[in-house]
Amino acid sequence: MSKIFKFHNDVDTDQIIASQYLLLPNIEEMKGYTFESLDGEFAKSAKPGDIIVAGENFGCGSSREQAASSQKVLGGFGNLAREYATKRYRSNLINWGILPLRTENPLILKEGDYVWIQDVRKVIEEKRKAVELERFICKEDGTVAHGGTLICTLDSLTDEERQILLDGCLINYYKERRTT
Repeated sequence: MSKIFKFHNDVDTDQIIASQYLLLPNIEEMKGYTFESLDGEFAKSAKPGDIIVAGENFGCGSSREQAASSQKVLGGFGNLAREYATKRYRSNLINWGILPLRTENPLILKEGDYVWIQDVRKVIEEKRKAVELERFICKEDGTVAHGGTLICTLDSLTDEERQILLDGCLINYYKERRTT
């Protein structure tokens, strides 16, 4: 299951990784500042497989690659938004192996909820557009309850974009092509 971190509309790339951290020598050093201005504990709390949920205009601002790569090195699995600001931000997600999920449905997910995508690899391989997210709500007493299904989409992915996601990232995609 993937834990949800939820943010607002108009999350720009400077809020994902602020420009002053781009001066650090590598992404390993940058990752600790991911989403710092929105959630100072995000980098410490994020675990492999987590999903970022935001509203409209997600990834606006510059098209800096570090906005996606900082999420990936923390283990990010996907982003879910009502709308991505630019094709470039969406492409950066794909190039780093992060699912660019989108929905036009109300974002009923809350911070701390969990979601499950059944057979995500199969969804990508079979070129399905619709992706079902099963929502699980963590109650105050520590129990977990099923919170329904949210239908989202990967929109139109090219065969190459699908293969990049299946390979895990663009670097792996090129490694696979070079060695075969």
